[in-house]
Amino acid sequence: MKARHGLPSEKHSFFEQRTLDDLYQEIREVYSSTQLPWVIGYSGGKDSTATLQLVWQALVGLPREELRWPIYVIASDTLVETPVIVDYLDGTLGRINEAAQAQALPFEAQKVMPQINDTFWVNLIGRGYPAPNQRFRWCTERMKIQPANRFILDRAAEFGEVVMVLGGRKSESASRAQVITSKHGRITGSRLSRHHILARAYVYTPIEDFTTDDVWTYLLQVASPWGSNNRDLAALYRTAHAGECPLVVDDTTPSCGNSRFGCWTCTVVTRDRSMEAMIDNGEDWMQPMLDFRDWLAETQDPAKKHLYRDFKRRSGQVTVKEGKLIRGPYTLEFCKEILRELLHTQKAVQEDGPDPTIALINAAELHEIRRIWRTERQDWEDTVPRIYAEVTKQNLAWLQDDIGAFSSQEYNLLGEVCTKHDLPTDLVARLLEHERQMQGMHRRSGIFQRIDDVLREEWRDEETVRREHNLPLPGLGDTEVEEEAAA
Repeated sequence: MKARHGLPSEKHSFFEQRTLDDLYQEIREVYSSTQLPWVIGYSGGKDSTATLQLVWQALVGLPREELRWPIYVIASDTLVETPVIVDYLDGTLGRINEAAQAQALPFEAQKVMPQINDTFWVNLIGRGYPAPNQRFRWCTERMKIQPANRFILDRAAEFGEVVMVLGGRKSESASRAQVITSKHGRITGSRLSRHHILARAYVYTPIEDFTTDDVWTYLLQVASPWGSNNRDLAALYRTAHAGECPLVVDDTTPSCGNSRFGCWTCTVVTRDRSMEAMIDNGEDWMQPMLDFRDWLAETQDPAKKHLYRDFKRRSGQVTVKEGKLIRGPYTLEFCKEILRELLHTQKAVQEDGPDPTIALINAAELHEIRRIWRTERQDWEDTVPRIYAEVTKQNLAWLQDDIGAFSSQEYNLLGEVCTKHDLPTDLVARLLEHERQMQGMHRRSGIFQRIDDVLREEWRDEETVRREHNLPLPGLGDTEVEEEAAA
């Protein structure tokens, strides 16, 4: 096989040492010898596409009676994927399932998604988690690692063990090469290794010795067995500034924020060159999404954090390290602003984009954000339905609480009473909310622990806290350190 696609040649090509038939034979031998289901991580990008295509083409050469073990193809959908890629991925997964059925092959493709409690918007807008950065990538674990691992563990529980087939390559980066070549977990005399986290999973990386040139050579010279056009895939990359976002099953995978196959909301990188490239190449309806992403990234500026983020953690405690205050989540008021801007962005892309029904945030997330605001953040005004109606001119079927809920009028009245008695309004509001949630329960033993937790929180204002710790004014001495607890 020769490189004919015009990309720069790289040293140590896989095909200098081995042939394609050699690799096909290896894949068949590994599949037959493991006698376990395979789980192929598929992102729609070049590496995972080449991996899946190699496995497919190899197993076509086995008698159908020997294809006894299922091969699951899973793609991660974080619910904030770039819309262009979502459409491409959905179409490809559909073709994979149709072709597998037509060819009597044991492939089954599906998407894995985060649970509603773990989605990007529920955590960022609902709980106020700050926009992710290199030191605080709270999104990866919740939105990528957990959904993929949940699927893998379910299959392991069903079959005993599984083989994970991943598109990792040594030439991707020095860190990736180190992970792949590590002797830890490697099974002697086998192409498999033990996964370092999932005890009942093996890992197989058939293209680990491929260069980028090898990947494109293979994809552009061997037709897709499920009917896709690999030149369309090449077109997606042609003006990209980075590669794909692989299936993430542990925390060794770097951020894919520069990738066409990553999240459009990613603020881990300084600039989203991928979305910029898409807009430059005719997808200008995505400009509002890029503007929103850039606006969100600005909240990471240390000098401006005090404008957006609470001085307390979500636990209600204050943390001071080395004479600096570590700020907590976005304030409720700023979360309201984020929701409003997101809905305006969604409205803009619905009006100017190719899909008038596109949803940047779904109804389930809106309901969960509303629940969190009302039960955890003292939003007695019930703001989510109002903001949604103001921006979209529509209403959702909002859930009505059977035992009733406090209103903005009652919050204002409570504020007047608390001011008269020099009590923090939100303190009393939290206590009342916990009592309301326990109403009607036969066992109320937990109410005392809840009350104790609330009373132990910091209820003084920021100025008082700073004075006690001899801290500078907000914005002048806040640390850039980010931790999980900051949210």
